Amino acid sequence: MNISREVKTGLLAVIAIALLIFGYSFLKGNNLLNNDRTYYAIYDNVEGLSPGSNVTINGLVVGKVLSIDFADTKGDLLVTFNVQNDFQFSKNSKAQIYGGGLIGGKNLSIVPEYDRDEMAKSGDTLEGTIDEGIFELVNERLTPLQAKVESVINSTDSVLTGVSNVLDEPTRKNLRETIADISQTAIYFKEASKNLNELLADNDQKLSRTFTNLDKMSANFSKVSDSLSHVNINELVGRMENVLADFESISGKIEQGEGTLGQLINDKDMYNNLERATKQMEELLQDIKLNPKRYVHFSVFGKKPGPYEEPKDSLK
Repeated sequence: MNISREVKTGLLAVIAIALLIFGYSFLKGNNLLNNDRTYYAIYDNVEGLSPGSNVTINGLVVGKVLSIDFADTKGDLLVTFNVQNDFQFSKNSKAQIYGGGLIGGKNLSIVPEYDRDEMAKSGDTLEGTIDEGIFELVNERLTPLQAKVESVINSTDSVLTGVSNVLDEPTRKNLRETIADISQTAIYFKEASKNLNELLADNDQKLSRTFTNLDKMSANFSKVSDSLSHVNINELVGRMENVLADFESISGKIEQGEGTLGQLINDKDMYNNLERATKQMEELLQDIKLNPKRYVHFSVFGKKPGPYEEPKDSLK
């Protein structure tokens, strides 16, 4: 049977068109030879999800995203995806967009529910959710931090402006001089510390003997304290009270004129007599000193003494 060239050309054209459709579908993630199930999900933002992205269940790739189109005039997006696996799940399952890193893009994950009364069928619409990726989490955490950093920067800028206004050239000069003085003072303290260390090193033995003496003194004070603790304080106080009572009794007797000392203190006539006797004794001694011939006469030849002549410096 001879086949004309036109028929051959037509068959080749049909085969080429079929291969083109099959290849295009395969590149889009559709396998025309498999019995896929198609599902839908609606999102207000697909977060960068694109056709051809993987569809996973518990991390296992089970399909591809077929297309993304607008669902209505409000801007909602309809995502069409297929599942090439016979795994069964409920229509209450969620279609969650996840991923998005430094290299990889967004993917679609089916979060399965297992309600046997309402199993999902091809053509059902699942609830669409979005899982926050690393960039969303970072952005969520960094946004408040950014506001705080900006506030701190503004405050710091204000402070620096105020400091710049306060620290004029004379003030900065004074600060430099003050810092230089502090540095010099630190050098002096360092030298003083060095000298002190040398002094302590030179007098180490003396300090040791001093502390030894202090220990001995402390031991002696401890012994004295122990001795004082054994003293009968009550007996000592009783004796002192007796002494004070005796002294008070003697003082009372003297004040009342009893005894020689009491009469001497309280008898005015006796006091006056003693004062006169003392004065006369003083006059007598003065006269003996000035006129010894009046009281003692000594002559080898028996000459009589002359008449008494009153001395000029007599006490009379």
